[in-house]
Amino acid sequence: MGYMKGEYVYLYNNSRYTKKGEILMVQTNIGLAGIGKLGSAMMGQWAKHNISIGVYHPDQAKAESFISNYTNGFLLKETDITKLDVMLLALPANRIIPFLQKRKDTDTLFINMATSLSTDEVKRGLPEKKVAGLKFMGHATDLKEHGNGLFITGQQLPAALLNVFRYIGEVKKDDEDVVINVNKMATYQAIKAAVEIEKEFERNNLPMDYKERALTSLAPEVIRSYSKGKLGHFGQEIAKEFKGKL
Repeated sequence: MGYMKGEYVYLYNNSRYTKKGEILMVQTNIGLAGIGKLGSAMMGQWAKHNISIGVYHPDQAKAESFISNYTNGFLLKETDITKLDVMLLALPANRIIPFLQKRKDTDTLFINMATSLSTDEVKRGLPEKKVAGLKFMGHATDLKEHGNGLFITGQQLPAALLNVFRYIGEVKKDDEDVVINVNKMATYQAIKAAVEIEKEFERNNLPMDYKERALTSLAPEVIRSYSKGKLGHFGQEIAKEFKGKL
């Protein structure tokens, strides 16, 4: 523990605290490559908890623009990657192996977060790299708005990384293939429901803006309430009627 002058009084476990013991910023040696929907959702949630995360993008201007949206982000340059303990790869599946192939002589642990890319496949192709998988089960928009994400890994991950993820959800040990199966199943059923809603509205000649309201507001919130057991009386009656027909 080292004492500091001015705004920060002391450091403990790489975190900065105020005189009142309020945490200002948790310093990590973790980086993020990938500034799309998942990367943005995770950064936004970590920002709420003052978790410091380094951000890398080959186009430095894009990285700087991304970081400007988050109080917890700092810029990583190419030479910084080899000094990291962990690098999160929230990249499209087809960009992960090329990204890893460019990284030479590093002990950094790279985390494959691409749902459709098998971590075992990456390890077989690049046995000299330290790679583990951590897959997000869900939709990035939900993670961005509500936090409480569910992440699946088949490996033993470093305690420091697990600690960072506990701020934005839960990490569960399971076969990572379950993520693509669940995501695919849920996506199929959601699209099926959306198509059925469209057909019903067309059949009843209802206005387009009513259909949009049903798809973007009513249906998602009904599903959320149903999953949490918080349906109102109207919803409970419809659920009872529907289940009675099954």
